[in-house]
Parts: sequence; C-alpha cells; structure tokens
Amino acid sequence: MKRVLFAGYAPVHFVSFEPIYERLTERSDVRVELSGGRDADDAGLGATTASELYDRFPNVPREHVVELDEMQEREYDLVFCAHSSGFFPKADRGRVQIFHGLSFRNMAVRRDVLIYDTLFVIGPYQMRSLIDNKLFREGSDRLVPTGFAKLDRLVDGSLSRDRILDDLGLTGERPVVLYAPTGQKRNSLESTGPEVIRRLRDTGDYDILVKLHDHPRNRAEPGREEIESMLDEHTRLVTAFDVVPYLYAADLLISDASSVSMEYSLLDRPVVYLDVPDLIEAVKRKKKGSFDLETWGRKGGTVARWPDEAVRAVEWSLENPDAHGEIRRAMAKDLFYNAGTATDAAERWILSELGLGADERGPTLVGTAGDLCHEDVA
Repeated sequence: MKRVLFAGYAPVHFVSFEPIYERLTERSDVRVELSGGRDADDAGLGATTASELYDRFPNVPREHVVELDEMQEREYDLVFCAHSSGFFPKADRGRVQIFHGLSFRNMAVRRDVLIYDTLFVIGPYQMRSLIDNKLFREGSDRLVPTGFAKLDRLVDGSLSRDRILDDLGLTGERPVVLYAPTGQKRNSLESTGPEVIRRLRDTGDYDILVKLHDHPRNRAEPGREEIESMLDEHTRLVTAFDVVPYLYAADLLISDASSVSMEYSLLDRPVVYLDVPDLIEAVKRKKKGSFDLETWGRKGGTVARWPDEAVRAVEWSLENPDAHGEIRRAMAKDLFYNAGTATDAAERWILSELGLGADERGPTLVGTAGDLCHEDVA
C-alpha cells in the first residue's frame, strides 16, 4: 500500500487537489490522507483544524483526515501541497507543489518553491517564469508539465450550464455575469466592485453571481456587507468553494487581478477588469521581476477605471463577445498544459513515481515527463 498525503490551510487548496484525490482514492493500492489547517492570526481569524477544513467537503470520508500534529509523526511516499510554505510529515520520499492558481501577480514564483522535489507546472507561461526568475534551470526534471487538474471540468464536457443555473434558481434567460475579485488587499471589493454590482443590478438586464475569495487577506472584507445588501432573485452570492461551475455558467466575467481571469480564458468569453491601481503598485513593489502585466496581464478583456465605464464595458462586451478572442485563445494555449486532461497527466506521473501500473485503475505511464504535455488547448 502506497501512502499519499495532501495538506493545505484553505478550501481552495484542496479544490486544486480534489480531482487527483478522487482519482487516487479509486485505487486499492493507494491510501490518501488529508491534513492541514491553520493557527489563529492577528487579524482575528480563529484557528482551523484539519477536521474543520475538510468537514466543508461532504464527499471526504472522515477516516481520510489526519490532524497536523499526528500527520507530522507519520511517513508518506508522496506529499502534495498547493501553497508554497507547505506542511510536511516526519518523513517522505517526495514533495510535490501543485499550485492553487496563476495570475499576472505570479505570487508563487518565489524561492519557497525550492523546498519541493517536483512542481506540477500549470502551463508554458509559468514554466518560463520559474526559469526566467532563476529558480530552475531550463530542462529541469523537477518541473513536470501536468497542467491544472482543477480546470479539467471547465472544458471536458462534464458540466451542464442548465443544471448549474437551475441549482441557483436562475433560468438563463438573462446574460449571466460573474463577479470574482482577488483576495489581495486593495482589491476591487474594497473600491469600485460593490457600486458596479449595484448599477448592473439596477439595470434589470442581468443575472449576477458574486464569488468572493475564500481566504481574503483583509479579514474585514470591506464591501462584502454592501454586496450582501443587494442580493435578490437575480443577484446571488455563491458560497461554494469551487469557482469552476460558475465560470462555466457565466457569459461574462468581472474581476480585477484574480487568477480566475486566467482560468476563464479557456472558455474564450468576455472579461471586464476593474482597475485596482493601488493593488497593482503594491504587488509591483513586492514581486518586482516576477510581476507581469506585459505578457498577458489584462489583455484578454476590457479594463474599466470607474463604475460607469464598467457598466458600459459589460454591455459592449456582451454585444461583441469575440472582440478579444484571438488574444484569449493564444493566452489559454500559453497558460495551460493539458486542458481537460491535466488529471490524467498528474495520475500518470504519480503512478510512475510510486512504481504502480494501471492494473488497479487508470492508464500506464509511457515515455518521459515531456510526453505529458499537449500543444493544443480545447
């Protein structure tokens, strides 16, 4: 029996691993355990145990969950993390970073990732960023081009837009607009976001979904109360942790500097970016060389500085959905390896690393890590 561990502190971390978890738990020769949590912080957020973290996922059996102190006394074959600092056991044979998102802020392009034996690289753009910032040499076998398993459902045909909207009590007769800001301080929720949502709601033209970050840096979440005061039959606050179904259901995305705008490029649909100059300047100072608005940044959509500009941009973008299509398609190809089959690529690597074949479940790995990458994006 091979032993695999995943550990994180936020729901989005497990959401990024969940497709791999579901695949591995189908096997009788792999035991997967989940751990993590977090201590209380100075901003007033209480401590979270591993049990409390994974209780939010009803499909996770309780016997798979191990508290941090107990996990740290155990040994595993492979350890997976989706945040850079990670949680680790007493002993392991390999540590794998899978990341929990990708944006032009490039927050994960930092020396912390050097503690991992293997990185499941999301796409060519991230591969270049890790190399150009002198963290790895080109051709390093520590960089495995798997793609981002969380996004497979976005393009593999398994989701039903009608079912997603029906579960929200929406008919789909109106255009569906999703607002999903980043969790960084100085985000659009703290500035123009609530007023933009108010004005869009008041037009009576849209069904509006609001998906706030599940672990915002500013725990007070300025703007959340204002958003909640606007909720009605056509304006919904989405509380599920996985944004993928709501990206799939949306005709247009409103964001700021969030990784969801990168993910949405796979659907080649319109994006309106609410400008957040204070956030951008703060990240520029912190990240310096890895911050990158030049390559793709916000080129896949329209940037709006003021609420009235944003409302007009939403209307215009829905009327002209192909306006930035060529850029978005090129962007998606550069951002993501194995779109729709990243879980398969991850599984092949894992089974090979564990010395397992396909007898118990899944395909046999053939070739090298480089064979795991598809050039075309669905």
